[in-house]
Amino acid sequence: MAEVLEEYAMSSRPRKKGSLKKVGIIGCGTMGQEIAQLVSRHGIDVVFIDVSEERIHEVFLELNQELDNVIDKWGLTVSEKRAILTRITGTTEYHDISDCDLVIESINSKKSGTSLELRKDIFKKIEAVVSEDCVITSNTSTLIISDLASALDHPERAVGLHFLSPASTVKIVEVVNGLHTSDYSMEYVVKFARMLDKKVINLLETPGNISTRLIVPLINEACEILMEGVASATNVDETMRLGFGMQFGPLQLADRIGLDKIIRSMENLYQEFGDPKFKPNPIIKRLARGGKIGKKYGHGFYKYKDGYIIDESIHCPEFK
Repeated sequence: MAEVLEEYAMSSRPRKKGSLKKVGIIGCGTMGQEIAQLVSRHGIDVVFIDVSEERIHEVFLELNQELDNVIDKWGLTVSEKRAILTRITGTTEYHDISDCDLVIESINSKKSGTSLELRKDIFKKIEAVVSEDCVITSNTSTLIISDLASALDHPERAVGLHFLSPASTVKIVEVVNGLHTSDYSMEYVVKFARMLDKKVINLLETPGNISTRLIVPLINEACEILMEGVASATNVDETMRLGFGMQFGPLQLADRIGLDKIIRSMENLYQEFGDPKFKPNPIIKRLARGGKIGKKYGHGFYKYKDGYIIDESIHCPEFK
């Protein structure tokens, strides 16, 4: 199926500086897929790079399932789904992104540490194949875009572009100006974000941007309340959803993002700032060690089946 879809999406066309017709995505995990869908739904061609042909096939199966879920909720038609998929192409080769106008690095490294060197290497590989006016971005929020840009011959083309999950419904995107980012690159990324109907939050680079620096301490404090036995995860989340209008409570949000990703973000911020508020709480680390890392895997702070919560939340005594 993937091969047929790729034939639809790959079309030759003349490139013009300032145009935005094709986007590359490096890494098509959960976040990469959300970005790919969002971009394609707005009529822009997408080509993503992943580690193997088998993984590319898995990505298309996951995209199909997610779009079917949207259809079931009357949020999409079958013909719209087909149009979205025909604009998305998968590949293992970097030269296939050579005609992209903008590239988004969105890898999900499972290795411990900051993954800085890995992402810098990806930036080098991108720059080696794209045109001189292609803008290179990263969806990471806990690393400094200037550090990634230092791997480039032209660091002025690098911009931080952080989508929040779920990318289809969250109304904002953080656009980060690095030390060397040019006005052209910033304006180009802002234009792109507005094409996706996003409110642009401009900021200077800082580990965690605004969103991650605020949500990490909230998740940690929710874990602390849980660990003290004050309330269940359900009650903690309902307090924040119904009391403060959050789309998801902090613990359900952690499940959606993935506890492994949350822990890496916390560790990166703790390493950068040395502030205990960023240090991963024992509960979240214990769940992750036990393979209970969130919604995608069927168990985190909640139990899931087919993406829906099916059981009451965990309670502190389970961790004593």
